Amino acid sequence: MTLQQSGKGGIRIFEDFCGPEWIIAETAASGALGALRVIGQGIETDDSGVIVNETDPTLSGVARLTTTDEDNHSCGLTTALCFDVAKMAPLVLECRVQFSSAATKEFFFGLSDVNTDTAILETGIVYIATANATTVVYGASDVCGFLFSAEATDSTDWHAVYKGGVAAAVTDSTELDLDNTLTTGEWQVLRLEVDNNGTVRWYIDGVLLKTLEGAVSTTTDLAAQAILQTLTTTSMTADLDYMLVKASRDWTI
Repeated sequence: MTLQQSGKGGIRIFEDFCGPEWIIAETAASGALGALRVIGQGIETDDSGVIVNETDPTLSGVARLTTTDEDNHSCGLTTALCFDVAKMAPLVLECRVQFSSAATKEFFFGLSDVNTDTAILETGIVYIATANATTVVYGASDVCGFLFSAEATDSTDWHAVYKGGVAAAVTDSTELDLDNTLTTGEWQVLRLEVDNNGTVRWYIDGVLLKTLEGAVSTTTDLAAQAILQTLTTTSMTADLDYMLVKASRDWTI
């Protein structure tokens, strides 16, 4: 039944990365950074984690996601599986992200139904399997968001990926290419807007690049997440200036 709606009617998670860290030397299986959980294959080792970068020009609070130096290891930030699109939309996910290099890495920002401690993009959530390839592989049953992959044929562009909604999942990366280039050394704002019927809008730097009805499941419990993965035996980093998640509250429980 629907309960009386009172008190805090909305959910707003905003992490500006002005203090809390999951230090590189920490070896726990997962951790906490503000309202977000630190996950990823390899974060239990002493060379992966999320630190606050205090070096100019990355002031105002910047989290640096750092993977290990092992192929297909990952480091990410996630919420719980706590968002139901039909009950809690409109949903808004937004982050401001920057990379020092576009090579040998994958990065996902969006929603998925996979948030395990050792979550990876390769085989686990969404990825492009081989270098210079056009096939997107969906490891998760439900996923929707932005994917950057150095393995893609267009290895410098952001892609819109989705699976689990009414719209059939597309695996050809050339059809998912947003024609927006990841520019190293520059900040980009990724924004995902989700309606309660599963319609999703992809924005980069305030520009609407794609709208698709039925792009995401309206019944599956999903997590909001940002995940970086290395595609080589070299440690990779990604800088996040902030991460925002907004949703309506589920008043049916």
